[in-house]
Amino acid sequence: MHRRLIAPGALAAASLLLAIPASAASYLPGAPGIGDPYYPYYGNGGYDVSHYDLRLTYQPRTDELEGTATLLATTTQDLSRFDLDFLLDVSEVRVNGAKAAFSASAPHELEITPAAPLPKGTSITVVVRYSGVPSTKSAYGFNTWHRTPDGAIAADEPESAWWWFPSNDHPLDKATYDVSVAVPDGTQVISNGTLQSTTSQLGWTRWNWRSNKPQATYLSTLAIGKFDITTGKSANGIPVVNAYSKDLGDEAGAARASVERTGEIADWLTGYFGPYPFSSVGGYVPNTTTGYALETQTRVYYSPRQFANGSNTSVVVHELAHQWYGDSVSLKGWKDIWINEGFARYAQWLWSEHEGEGTTQQLADYVYASHPADDPFWTVKPGDPGPDNQFDTAVYDRGALAVQALRNEIGDRAFFAVLKGWPQQHAYGNASVADFRAYAEKVSGKRLAALFDTWLFQPSKPAAPSARTATLTRAEAAPVRPKSWKKIEATNDVHGHAHGH
Repeated sequence: MHRRLIAPGALAAASLLLAIPASAASYLPGAPGIGDPYYPYYGNGGYDVSHYDLRLTYQPRTDELEGTATLLATTTQDLSRFDLDFLLDVSEVRVNGAKAAFSASAPHELEITPAAPLPKGTSITVVVRYSGVPSTKSAYGFNTWHRTPDGAIAADEPESAWWWFPSNDHPLDKATYDVSVAVPDGTQVISNGTLQSTTSQLGWTRWNWRSNKPQATYLSTLAIGKFDITTGKSANGIPVVNAYSKDLGDEAGAARASVERTGEIADWLTGYFGPYPFSSVGGYVPNTTTGYALETQTRVYYSPRQFANGSNTSVVVHELAHQWYGDSVSLKGWKDIWINEGFARYAQWLWSEHEGEGTTQQLADYVYASHPADDPFWTVKPGDPGPDNQFDTAVYDRGALAVQALRNEIGDRAFFAVLKGWPQQHAYGNASVADFRAYAEKVSGKRLAALFDTWLFQPSKPAAPSARTATLTRAEAAPVRPKSWKKIEATNDVHGHAHGH
C-alpha cells in the first residue's frame, strides 16, 4: 500500500480543490461483474484486491462458521459503491475504519456503500464481520461447500469462495492470503501455502496459514477435519505438506502411494516448466463423495475416488502441472481454459512417456483415431468452449492434441523453450490463448494462426497432419491403446463437477 505525499507548496492549491466538491456524477457504482462473458456476475468492478486476511472460527459438529475478513484493495475508478461476492450473513462492514452501509442481493452479491465516495487510486481496507452455516447456502441451485463426517471442505471451480469468505471472485484479481482458523482441539485445518503456527487455548486450536504469492480466489482452499499430516522436502528442496483423512477406508493405501510422490513429481515437472513457483507443494485427500480433483494452489484437493482402482500418479501429475499452467499463470477469462487443461493433460502424456507406457505421439494418434469425424467431441472448441463445455473431455484431450500439433509444427527445440518460458513470461499474472499464440510465434519464429484456428477453434475434426497421415490412417483402422491410457482416462472427469451455469 502506497500513500501519496503532497509537497508543502501544493497544500494551498489542494485546499482550494477540496472546497469544490467533485462532481457527484464522476462517482459511480462498481460493476456487479468483472466482465467475463461466461459468468457475467462473477467478480466485480471498481477495485483490485491485493491481500485477504481471514480470521475464522469453525464448529465441525454444527457447520457454523464465523469470522472477520479484512481485504486490502485499491480503487480503479471513482467509486460510490462496490460489490463483493458472498453468501453468508453479514453483521458489519467497515471501509477505512468507518461503518459502511451494506445489503445482500441475488444471486451472490454483497453491496457495500462506504460513508464517503472513494476516489480512483485510493488504498482501502474493507472489514467484513460475518457468520452462517455454509451448507445451507446455495446460488444458481448448487452448493460448493462439502460436509465430511468430521468437518468440511471448500474446493471447487470456477467458484467456492462465496461460501466462506467475501471476495472479488474471478482469476483476474489475484491476491496473497493469510488464513487463520480456530477449531476444537483434535481437529486440523489445511489451507494453501505454509503453516506459520498453531496455538491452543481453552479447548480450541488456531491454525495460521500463509499463501505469499498471488492466488486466484477459486484456488484458495479450506479443509477441516481429522487428518494424518505428512511433511518433508523434495530432492530439490521444495517443502511438501500432504494430508489424509483418517477414515479413507479402502482408498487410504492407494491415495498415499500416489500423493506421497508429490515431491518427486514436482521436481520432475521443473525439468519441463522451470522452477517451482510457490513456497510449498502438496495435496490432501478428505473423506468426500465428490469425484473430482482440483489444483488448489500449493495444496491440491483429491477425491478418494481418484484412487478407487489403485494408485494413480497420472492425476497427481495433472494437478501439479496446473501449479505452473493455471495457478502461477492464470487465465484472463474463463474461455482461456485450454491453457490450463490442455497443458495439464499434456503433462500426463509426458509422464506416460517417462514411465515407458506410451509416447506423446502415440497418445495423440490414439486420441485422434478414437473419435470419428462425426463424433460430437470435435464440435467442442477448446480455445473457446463456452461455459457449458468448459470442462468437457474435448478441452482436455483435443486440447492436448493441439499441444502435440504445436510441437510437431515448431519442432522440439522451440516447443520445449515455449513450455518452460511461458510460466516465466507471465509468472503470477494472467494470460489468454491469444497471448500464448503470440509467445509461441515469437519463440519459434513461425506464424501459427492457421494451426491454432484448426486445432482450437474449428468445430470439426482437423485433417491429419501430412507428416502423420500414414500413421493416423492405420491407427484409425485399429487404434492401439497405450498402456497409460486407462490411468489418463480416469482423470477425464477430474473437473466433472462443472455446474453448467
